[in-house]
Amino acid sequence: MYNVAEQISTTNKAGVDTFMTLASATFAGAERLAALNLNATRNFIENGSAHTRALLAVKDVEALVTLQKSLAQPDAEKAATYTRRVYEIATQTQEALSQVVEAQISELNQKLALALDEAVKSAPAGSDLAVNALRSAISAANSAYDSMTKAAKQANEIAEANLAAAAAALVPKKPAKKAA
Repeated sequence: MYNVAEQISTTNKAGVDTFMTLASATFAGAERLAALNLNATRNFIENGSAHTRALLAVKDVEALVTLQKSLAQPDAEKAATYTRRVYEIATQTQEALSQVVEAQISELNQKLALALDEAVKSAPAGSDLAVNALRSAISAANSAYDSMTKAAKQANEIAEANLAAAAAALVPKKPAKKAA
């Protein structure tokens, strides 16, 4: 027989541990995103001042057009890189959170199966139909969860492919150098 107070204490400790794991993963992702944003802001300010100095040094229209062309390409590449990094951080954080949730669901399923087995032992005769219906409902819920997880992973893969395609379209390939 379980001691109820001990069981509640164990459950509370597990809940706190889970919360701390989720909070840690969330804050790690937020910290990485903040660092990325600070670096991007610093680079933006540095590049802006360099661009301003270059614009002030322009003497004619032809030099201005050449300068604009030379400045546009690196900025597009930087924007694509920034977008990829934000997406990577978001994806990694989501994966960390998903692992915790999946572990919790797995543990819950195990505990539910044990509790159901214990209930069956003390159930009155003829309750097999109700027990089987409950097991069927649990199985259906697990199947639905697995289907949703697979759909979410497929959507994530599609989003990654779309991001890669958008980044490739944003940054044109450099022409190959001709052999002399």
